[in-house]
Amino acid sequence: MAATIVTGLMAYGMSGRIFHAPFIHTNPNFTLKGIVERNQKNASAIYPDIISYNSIDELLNDAEVELIIVNTPSNLHLEHAIKALRAGKHVLVEKPAAATAAQVKELFDVGRETGKHIMIYQNRRYDSGFLSTKAVIESGRLGTLQEVIFRMDRYKAQLGVKAFKETKDTPANGLVYDLGPHLIDNVIALFGRPLSFHKTTGMYREGSEVPDYFHFHLTYPNQLNVYLTAGLLMAEEQPGFVVNGTLGSFIKARTDVQEAQLDKGMMPNDEAYGLEPEGSEGKLVTIGVDNKKTTEAIASDKGDYMQIFDAVYHTVRNNALFPITEEHIAWQLELLEA
Repeated sequence: MAATIVTGLMAYGMSGRIFHAPFIHTNPNFTLKGIVERNQKNASAIYPDIISYNSIDELLNDAEVELIIVNTPSNLHLEHAIKALRAGKHVLVEKPAAATAAQVKELFDVGRETGKHIMIYQNRRYDSGFLSTKAVIESGRLGTLQEVIFRMDRYKAQLGVKAFKETKDTPANGLVYDLGPHLIDNVIALFGRPLSFHKTTGMYREGSEVPDYFHFHLTYPNQLNVYLTAGLLMAEEQPGFVVNGTLGSFIKARTDVQEAQLDKGMMPNDEAYGLEPEGSEGKLVTIGVDNKKTTEAIASDKGDYMQIFDAVYHTVRNNALFPITEEHIAWQLELLEA
């Protein structure tokens, strides 16, 4: 049996606490060696056996650590990922991987140069709502697809406290780079690179320096139109997934529970993890013979961010192709930076 992958996290903010540490801790293929905590030392309350590194350099100098998770502020992702690769570590880096497609190429070039894997964390491929929508599309029950609408609606009128997201002179800022990677990656996972796209952004919050609204219109073969929207002043959340085809429609709200469960301390190996509550089903409406309409409730698939870490293991240990490929990220950045 292959040895576990000894892993270190570059930070223990919200993402480290919720999206990374619980999965490395509970996945038997990994060992959580330590986390960088420059100021407050909080991680040991949950993970008493870990090392609390005082700096990123201290973590990178630990020869036992094979895998680094780069979950620092988004404007530092490129710098820190390259630094980890040059330190001889495999790297899992949060979205956005960089600010431009050229920077993404540089990142993967360094991975090839150092012989280390660079993997991009796109957890929303494993949301319950996206998995359910993907299954309905692949079933063929909707016929030829005409229109796909994915949304992420929020209402946050106040400017955020994280300056790197709110400052116009900081690379990879604003809502486009925050929620855009999630929506674009969902579409790329389903349909690949678009034939063309049009991008609209806006700034509506008082004092905002960066876009807090975006809308993409993507076109695909066979007259498929895809619409991606997110905003921070959406008072009434709309369905996150709407798919219309020649034989039917599917509508699903964004009711994935994983983030809320993890935030409350539930671990990914809990039997209830990732299971949406009753009443969260998607609605499938199909047209049969004689134009008869049938409506069905479609139970949601189990949300499962652990699939990302299983893929990391197989990539590092077995040289398997990571599901979020270099091409996927390059295509994503073409849209984000446009």
